[in-house]
Amino acid sequence: MVSCKPSLESRLDQILKPLFPADEPGAAVLVMKGDDIVFDKGYGIARLDGDGIDGDTHFNIASVSKQFTAVAILQLVQEGKLSLNDAVGVYFPEFKSAIWKEIRIKHLLSHSSGVPDERGYLTREQKVFGDDDLAVEYLKNLDHLHFPPGTAYEYINPTYTLLGFLVERVSGEPFTEYVRKHIFGPAGMDDTYYFDRDDERPDAAHGYIFDDGWQEYDFGEETFFATRPDGGMYTSTHEFVKWEKVLRSGALLDEVLLHLAMSPHTQVSGSPWSDYQNRPNTWYGYGWFLEPAKDGAPLRIYHTGDNGGFKIMAARYPEQNLLILIFANRNDWDRYELLMQLEKELITIN
Repeated sequence: MVSCKPSLESRLDQILKPLFPADEPGAAVLVMKGDDIVFDKGYGIARLDGDGIDGDTHFNIASVSKQFTAVAILQLVQEGKLSLNDAVGVYFPEFKSAIWKEIRIKHLLSHSSGVPDERGYLTREQKVFGDDDLAVEYLKNLDHLHFPPGTAYEYINPTYTLLGFLVERVSGEPFTEYVRKHIFGPAGMDDTYYFDRDDERPDAAHGYIFDDGWQEYDFGEETFFATRPDGGMYTSTHEFVKWEKVLRSGALLDEVLLHLAMSPHTQVSGSPWSDYQNRPNTWYGYGWFLEPAKDGAPLRIYHTGDNGGFKIMAARYPEQNLLILIFANRNDWDRYELLMQLEKELITIN
């Protein structure tokens, strides 16, 4: 008797359907092998009163947005407009403390600046409705660090927001306009955008948490939802595929700089300063986490995103030419465990 192995779709459905029921907030899941999309399905609903999720549903991808900010900075490096070794204080003369002479642009990119997140003095309302300007306001008077720049890992968002302002000062263009023109445009990402509190898109999912029933949990409920360079992008899995392809093509960055961005610069594992993605064999590059190949496990280059009810994973496997995207609008699932399950089914695709 010949036994037929279940199809890829049915195998992944067995994993995904229990996590994301049809009548609850869910996820869009896409897998690309080479240039071919081999799996592309939506589970659950984008809004409690709206349509089901599919590959065109827009999610806030939260900190996955950071790789776009990093590429914007590296484009300016490529053009000779700044250097990764430049002191941050050169571009922000209003920051009077000597610490800004020691912090380099590369330290901001790699979460190794030593800058603490000291926004705790803000009220809840300020945090909920806070924007880019408010997120970095405290940096102007900051005069101390948690550790010497470049010596440890501490994941914080305000330094990536500061990188957005750096793009503005060096390029002379508003950050979102720069990214739209120099990144979204060449990538063909015509339907990707940054959060705008005055322009809510009807095709965008809401984020949800479960608290005696499903409760909306995004802008208006979660803090600093409106900051953009560190986490304010809305896109779909179909749009993100365009990003992956344009990165591979070299149209945005040359091979040397792209390799630099996806190389290990800061050891995450064991850091006493931050527990975000602090797991064994983990490093941070410039806008990406990395787990080098070890003990039979593949090289993973990825980023996670958490904002309100949104929970995101975007993982690339260069040696397998594989991309796995999980964009969810609920946060009650184990992201890393799910990735491991998908890897078992996908890593042998030929």
